Amino acid sequence: MNSHIRPYKNISPIFDQSVFVDSSAVIVGDIHLGIDSSVWPLVAARGDVNHIRIGERTNIQDGSVLHVTRVSEQNPKGYPLIIGDDVTVGHKAMLHGCTVGNRILIGMGAIILDGAVIEDDVIIGAGSLVPPGKRLESGYLYVGSPVKAARPLKEAELSFLPASADNYVRLKNEYLA
Repeated sequence: MNSHIRPYKNISPIFDQSVFVDSSAVIVGDIHLGIDSSVWPLVAARGDVNHIRIGERTNIQDGSVLHVTRVSEQNPKGYPLIIGDDVTVGHKAMLHGCTVGNRILIGMGAIILDGAVIEDDVIIGAGSLVPPGKRLESGYLYVGSPVKAARPLKEAELSFLPASADNYVRLKNEYLA
């Protein structure tokens, strides 16, 4: 196994040959990457004190940080990081112990904290902060720090969400070739 993809306590990341992980990314521990997903340069993902699950056709772009919260007396399940299908995670985003649905665009530099839940079909603007435990309702653009619903998504934006994921599937296929 590559030094940038490594086990933690004998649990190794799991993914198939359709997944692209850049050699500068660090992927550690209990992480599952879905079919056709991609992890780009300088991503740090640590599934050490809890698990990370990333869906199909999801891309984690350059410099993003993915982490989890440990199990404790106060929080018996901790906070794993769950990311759905067809998600685009923009450059330098930070996702920590949250749940992200399907067909999501997370803007560059956005921060999503413990226990936050992002329903399907959402755009989170660049630089936005999603506070702990906040739920973002499906079908909206959210912006700000802390994040607030700005407006319902337009049809073109809803159509763009899977298209964005598909663009990264094509790009990672070029890198794998």
